[in-house]
Amino acid sequence: MNSAQRREYLSAMGLDTWIARARGSGAAALASPIAPAAVPSASPLPAAGAPREAADEPREAAYDWVQLRERVAACTRCGLAATRTQTVFGVGSLHAQWLVVGEAPGADEDRAGEPFVGRAGQLLNSMLRAIGLAREQVYIANILKCRPPYNRDPKSTETVECLPFLERQIALLKPKIMLGVGRIAAQTLLHTDASLARLRQKVHTFGASGVPLVVTYHPAYLLRTPADKRKAWEDLKFAREVWGRG
Repeated sequence: MNSAQRREYLSAMGLDTWIARARGSGAAALASPIAPAAVPSASPLPAAGAPREAADEPREAAYDWVQLRERVAACTRCGLAATRTQTVFGVGSLHAQWLVVGEAPGADEDRAGEPFVGRAGQLLNSMLRAIGLAREQVYIANILKCRPPYNRDPKSTETVECLPFLERQIALLKPKIMLGVGRIAAQTLLHTDASLARLRQKVHTFGASGVPLVVTYHPAYLLRTPADKRKAWEDLKFAREVWGRG
């Protein structure tokens, strides 16, 4: 990526310059957007969820991608089935190393049947490009596959019914890193009520396989609060570094 492209992507995030971070004695050592930088190893937090007992193994565990998509499209497990236009399964490469997870579809996503469209989706695309990733190279999904009315927060009962679908997507995809965007997505994936401020800039893990999980702000929040875009940029660089460690 040349410097003109980099400036264009950072400008789309509302960031005018690329500021190198000082490491150690103060030498600037920011990696290029594609080649991640090596950083000191961080101690991951405990896994987000303990393995389920065999008797409680969800039926989704046996589904392939086609079967899982069909199951989601026909789902009536909670009341959101009565108010949705369509389900929003997920989009992206089935061989992606990055999995981006949001909380739930909004009105634009409910109409399009695809996560992260509209202005928030455009900003997410710019955020990904800023670290050298195209939207087509990652996989994007939500915890809920149906839009909550009036874009309200998901109810715990809805999350319980829908989370097994996402867990199966993760098992099929086997991502190298997960990026949780937004407070609700982060708290749900990590089974915590800690604030996003406390969860940022840390390496968490998800599930029995211990997928590295980094959290940041939701693009819709950043559109409302552009002053926090700089923090989101730091989170993206941190996630890229974690991914680079393998």
